Amino acid sequence: MKGQIIIAGAGPVGTFVAFCLAEQGIDVLVLESAEHCETDMRASTFHPPTLSYLEQLGLAKPLINQGLKAPVFQYRIRSSKEVLDFNLGELKDTLEFPFRLQCEQYKFARMLAEKLEEHPHAEILFNHEVLIVSQDDAGASVEVNTPDGIRTYKGMYLIGADGANSIVRRQLGIDFSGFTYKEKFLTLSTEEKIENYFNDLSYVNYVSDPKDWFVLLKAPSAWRILVPIENDIKDSDIVSDKNINKVFQRVLGESKKVETIHRTIYRVHQRVVDKMMHQRILLIGDAAHLNNPLGGLGMNSGLHDAWNLSQKLGLIINHGHNKGLLGQFDRQRRAVMNDFIQRQTIRNKKMIEESGETSFESQWDEMRVIHANKAKRRAYMLEQSMTSSIERERDIV
Repeated sequence: MKGQIIIAGAGPVGTFVAFCLAEQGIDVLVLESAEHCETDMRASTFHPPTLSYLEQLGLAKPLINQGLKAPVFQYRIRSSKEVLDFNLGELKDTLEFPFRLQCEQYKFARMLAEKLEEHPHAEILFNHEVLIVSQDDAGASVEVNTPDGIRTYKGMYLIGADGANSIVRRQLGIDFSGFTYKEKFLTLSTEEKIENYFNDLSYVNYVSDPKDWFVLLKAPSAWRILVPIENDIKDSDIVSDKNINKVFQRVLGESKKVETIHRTIYRVHQRVVDKMMHQRILLIGDAAHLNNPLGGLGMNSGLHDAWNLSQKLGLIINHGHNKGLLGQFDRQRRAVMNDFIQRQTIRNKKMIEESGETSFESQWDEMRVIHANKAKRRAYMLEQSMTSSIERERDIV
């Protein structure tokens, strides 16, 4: 398997980095423990820089055709009904794609998996669970549990894109610094017409309240609702019909049984590894960093990791550039995660937990000032669209 790169994980980040590398003529092998690409609906937002990367690979249009364009995102105060609109259309002079794309992440992963299965430089193997990783000066090896028994695969590099519980990261024994939020998060998907319960609802909405904040996101297949849940409530009670009815009553403001097509509970973390590059083994996506979902920055950050890393590996493997580029990848992406993404998502959560009343260090007071000023509003949208973080990345050598 000389010259091949092994990728652990066939989620959106793993399949994307595989396709980026394969398109450069680099042989890749993707190993996935599950039987197929997951149908997880947790992530659904694709930001403008991500769409620009996809455009360079001919993938933007096929994905856009499966999604919903969302140029406007809203912050709402539940008690007063105050709404602050931010329209990415104001940045059309700067952004190639002046909107967020709302599209379920599994559609993206499936699209890429299908392309990889047909690609002359790619192979994707499901039911292949990575057990042990190792490396030496020549490359990296993985022992894998396959339907035919334990097998060993070797490549020049191993990329761990195997999610929050990454076996690759755990095998490396590295620190995953940060913290875990005290509450659980519950995500519900419903085909109910949620827009009928609010005035001028956009496709992306963050509703502030000290006790009952929530997020409303529209994906092509359903509305998605995210709410916090107290940590001491049992999972079986959280997803019970009785509790789900209470959630919808709080969100919609009226008592009505709403059918759901998806219910998921998960813990939320703010964590970044101390290093993403470990000689021949590299970590990207949730395997390397985690943040709360407020702002839709998690999956996109992983896709930006994948793009950055694939470009540098292409220069090293195809053009003989110095392996020091991998150190630059590590510096660039960890700086972005620590200086931008972690800070932004923590701030977003703090704001959504406020009442909206004027107070010392109020996030809402600051947001009102930003919203009212064209230059500040523009700068804020460049930040929330992840455009500023990409610019910051390019400045790091």
